[in-house]
Amino acid sequence: MSSTRSQRGRVIVVSGPSGVGKGTLVRKLLENSDFPLELSVSATTRSPRAGESHGVAYWFLSREEFLQRRERGEFLESFEVYPGGALYGTLKQTVDDAVKQGKWVLLEIDVKGAKSIVEQIPEAITIFIEPPSIEELRKRLEGRATESPEELAKRLAQAQEEIQQAGFYRYRVLNDNLDDAYAKLVDILQNHQDA
Repeated sequence: MSSTRSQRGRVIVVSGPSGVGKGTLVRKLLENSDFPLELSVSATTRSPRAGESHGVAYWFLSREEFLQRRERGEFLESFEVYPGGALYGTLKQTVDDAVKQGKWVLLEIDVKGAKSIVEQIPEAITIFIEPPSIEELRKRLEGRATESPEELAKRLAQAQEEIQQAGFYRYRVLNDNLDDAYAKLVDILQNHQDA
């Protein structure tokens, strides 16, 4: 017997500043929850890295194909990392296909992308992952040791801008403790199970 949950697909948007732990929380949901979750595979114009395959890590497109598809309105959201840099985006068709199959499609995207998704899919479940404080976020980013001091300053400035827009989201989850934040995410999704 199939449940309502397995028959009705959903779109779930998860955002939050770099270093807040959203990727860890999304992975934990995908690995441990019993929701019919599927991570949305983004399209990009960057070259594949070692071990990445087309349609699994990303949909790897040429810049020309990406721009043509964007012009035809095939993206729910798209952005350019920096002028002349790689393009990234979420293809409508892949999300639509998964939702029609009863999947709950998880999109881990930034605030701008989330707003674009909600314009087109108002019923999307939007969740913002918040750090306990900017100082704690700084410690987490410094602990990763992956950014120069200049990059770190840019990420923290961007984080403050993103946190100021958190009110746009239907739900806000404080990631002060990973297990507590995960439990809150599961509660949110359970509330939408039969809605």
